[in-house]
Amino acid sequence: MDLPRPRRVADADALKALAHPLRVSLLNHLLAVGPRTASECAEAVGSTASNCSWHLRQLAKSGFVERADAGDGRERPWRATSVGYDVGAFADDPEVRTRQDALLALALNEDDRLVRRFLDRQRELPREWLDASALHGYTLAVTAEELKDLLGRIDDVLRPYLVPVRQDVPEGALPTHVGIRAFPR
Repeated sequence: MDLPRPRRVADADALKALAHPLRVSLLNHLLAVGPRTASECAEAVGSTASNCSWHLRQLAKSGFVERADAGDGRERPWRATSVGYDVGAFADDPEVRTRQDALLALALNEDDRLVRRFLDRQRELPREWLDASALHGYTLAVTAEELKDLLGRIDDVLRPYLVPVRQDVPEGALPTHVGIRAFPR
């Protein structure tokens, strides 16, 4: 099965569109839970509906989000246009590399925010979710080629479960954050 891949964000303009913490939070929220209105996004990311609406329009200009059809004719929700995004290989162009670094810093902040929120709310979770959750760190001895292959295989395992991709979501499933960081120590 050929599943959709994340959008490769490699040009300075697209990277600039994501160079705002609220935009990263909004896009990640839509990727995690599917189409939502600006008001629903505001509640989830801790901002105002008007502020979220403005930033969603900025994301739309760069093709990261679009309006979704609303069945009831009320406020139309926004949806992500891809199943995720990645910055690809680190660019040689200094302007692009600076923007990549900024986006990666925002992504790490978002990742850390999600971990802190999990730790703050862990007492509210059912035991089955606590037992299934993990915060692991590994140190591997691999070549650059082996690491690239390993990350590709991990991606192949995870891709069918991505919220925008999975059609057969079982009852009791929750949006679940999985973050992977791999780099030489």
